[in-house]
Amino acid sequence: MQRSPEALAITELILETFRLNGQLLEAGDRLTAPLGLTSARWQILGAIETEGQSLTVAQIGRRMGLSRQAVQRIVNDLEANGFVKLEENPDHKRAKLVVLTPSCLKTMRELDEIQGAWANELSDALSETGLRRALKLMKEIRERCASIEEKYANRS
Repeated sequence: MQRSPEALAITELILETFRLNGQLLEAGDRLTAPLGLTSARWQILGAIETEGQSLTVAQIGRRMGLSRQAVQRIVNDLEANGFVKLEENPDHKRAKLVVLTPSCLKTMRELDEIQGAWANELSDALSETGLRRALKLMKEIRERCASIEEKYANRS
């Protein structure tokens, strides 16, 4: 099939996004390692922190675009290391709530300071307008991807 110029451009953008994702995960691992975390663990903790309330494993997965099984594995690691605890959920007998521990909240404050300095340096000499435009485009692509995903998922 012949690809349109836009299809070629979006393919290049997707490939560059994959490369950037790899670099961001490596950077995240380096930033979080001294605090006993990884990028994957930080992502799960950040989902709960951003929400401002305890979440179930399934809720975290939906918000982050991850499988429930992947989130459960990481939550088990976080619980074993004292970053989260699991509490009874009044709305569901089997789906426990993942709760950030006080020591985790302290770690997240430390990590916020580290990430803030890193983000300031990374964004130095970049235009806020350009960054906001890129963010808008990424969100638009993500939404379009989700809307056509089912059409291509069940092809034989």
